Amino acid sequence: MHPQDPQPTGAERTPDLDHTPAQPDVDAHLRFTEPPHTHPAPQDRYGNPLPHQDHDDDAHARAHAAGVPHTHAPVATPRRSPSAPLRIGIGGPVGSGKTALVAALCRALGPEGAGLDMAVVTNDIYTTEDGDFLVRHGVLPAERITAVQTGACPHTAIRDDIAMNLDAVEELEDSFHPDVVLVESGGDNLTATFSYGLVDAQIFVVDVAGGDKVPRKGGPGVITSDLLVINKTDLAPLVGADLGVMDRDASALRGERPVAFTSLREDPGATPVAAWVRQLLAQRRELAAASAG
Repeated sequence: MHPQDPQPTGAERTPDLDHTPAQPDVDAHLRFTEPPHTHPAPQDRYGNPLPHQDHDDDAHARAHAAGVPHTHAPVATPRRSPSAPLRIGIGGPVGSGKTALVAALCRALGPEGAGLDMAVVTNDIYTTEDGDFLVRHGVLPAERITAVQTGACPHTAIRDDIAMNLDAVEELEDSFHPDVVLVESGGDNLTATFSYGLVDAQIFVVDVAGGDKVPRKGGPGVITSDLLVINKTDLAPLVGADLGVMDRDASALRGERPVAFTSLREDPGATPVAAWVRQLLAQRRELAAASAG
């Protein structure tokens, strides 16, 4: 482009129609990452493996037969009863919309929505920015939101040394006995995953603004999370991202693990994610009822 020519506006920027994005190299990803459709071993509060617990293959098969989105994380470990509060970790890169998703889920699932009892733990390295945001927007009473300052890389506090987060979660559980506790990680890269000693299931959030190449970059967050959320779909036309490509690549790497596309501007209640959480909670309650019977 000649220096004096006007620069194209965002609306004029279009993807190269002659370029077909490369298919993800699934084998290459899985050499370095836990394969999809596995059942992560339960861990204790410090991330140490717990004794083997049989997987409910019949219930698992029924979920597949019915086409019900479901998690392959253990819904109860030997330490945690299925009647205990459901803990869900929410991770993803900086700016992908994790805090906005937490706020949306609190509104959709909490007292003003589905009527569930909720609590939240947020993580920031040096500030309480995300917790302050949730309090400022009144998504839950302030005493039900705990902001953890990790002082280190975000993945360390959710996977490697979970003590600070575990203390915060257990204090909220002891105080309020919630149905669901959301644990939001600080912004991290595609390798961020939660210890199953801290959460029962995990959501990983990426966004369209990073381009349609993001899912095929893989990484444990994209591949092994129980739900992958591709957020900010309303921006796709502005950045030239092809949602079909993102869906194809995510499905190739994730196998049967579910993927949800969201735009919190167009759907402030994050409907597909909220439905997934309610389904997961219903599964736990069914398991608790069966155990009690």
